[in-house]
Amino acid sequence: MERGESPGETGSGGPIQLGFCVLCGLPGAGKSSLARSLSDQLRRKQGWVVVVITYDDILPDAIFEGENAPLPSQWKSFRHELLMYLEHFLMAIINGCKLSAPASRTEDMWESFVDCLKDQDLISSGTGKAQCYCLTNAAVSQPLYLILDDNFYYQSMRYEVYQLARKYSSGFCQLFLDCPIESCLERNRQRSKPVPDETIQLMARKIESPNIQKNAWEHNSLTIRSTGSGSEDNIEVTDLLIDALKNPIKCFEENMEQKETDRIICSTNIHHQADQKFRRIISETMKKAKDEKVIAYKMKLLGEELNKLKADFLEDLRQGTSKRISCFHQNSISDVIRLFHYERENIVQKYVPKEY
Repeated sequence: MERGESPGETGSGGPIQLGFCVLCGLPGAGKSSLARSLSDQLRRKQGWVVVVITYDDILPDAIFEGENAPLPSQWKSFRHELLMYLEHFLMAIINGCKLSAPASRTEDMWESFVDCLKDQDLISSGTGKAQCYCLTNAAVSQPLYLILDDNFYYQSMRYEVYQLARKYSSGFCQLFLDCPIESCLERNRQRSKPVPDETIQLMARKIESPNIQKNAWEHNSLTIRSTGSGSEDNIEVTDLLIDALKNPIKCFEENMEQKETDRIICSTNIHHQADQKFRRIISETMKKAKDEKVIAYKMKLLGEELNKLKADFLEDLRQGTSKRISCFHQNSISDVIRLFHYERENIVQKYVPKEY
């Protein structure tokens, strides 16, 4: 393919080609450096328009509270709102119209999104009370790639982007930056606004790398051993992006992907139900132990063991690979709770009198 040439149809009569590239990995893994490097390489060598969306620059500080502890519901809501902004931008490109502000928006967040597009010379200044923004020639004249720079540590977060790509028959790929946690922590501490070490350590335990064997929609994925410099001219990365753009997600895949969506939703619901029930069981157990006048240090040990048991069960449910879980029906919450009760009882007997 010649520089500046579209992988598919070209010329003013052809459709505008769109691609999504999701960067995922721990804070400090080198995602932002890679995004800048990729953007420069793709513009120079492929002649593409590249839009880098760095979530940290757009999501408002209001999602943090106290010592930077995230508020899950608000955090999730803002992420969905950012995807809505992206969809507005795509619709403006596809329909050849101005970009207008959504009726429902977080003002500071929308302004940050608009500034992000302006800084990359994709829209001009807004006009009128409605603040409508004209697209620049660059935004509509060539293949366009959106590089999304965020942690995306749950597969469900990345699947939401995949759904948006599918809706507009766009290309989709993922780059997972695999970096030792010690390196991530060290780089993070050098930032002007570092993420707490505990947050990165927790994220490292929870992160879900792309799994092409389990998830068909993740087949366009590549794991990069990160050095943090972002300067590598990786031909594998370029080939992946070109291939994704040449092979956009087709409508006939929708039924298969709907089944995958249903599986994810079902799995998430079971995980949530189990978590709620485990919490209630532990709370009731600790209350009964207190009523039995179990001494303080034993109460502490009992609580720690029960919470570890809960964490182990939830991880087994999430991964779906444990022998403990697999011996039961995959979607039977009652079987899981029954097994939890059994293992809880074994723990309780070590700290509470037998007559309990």
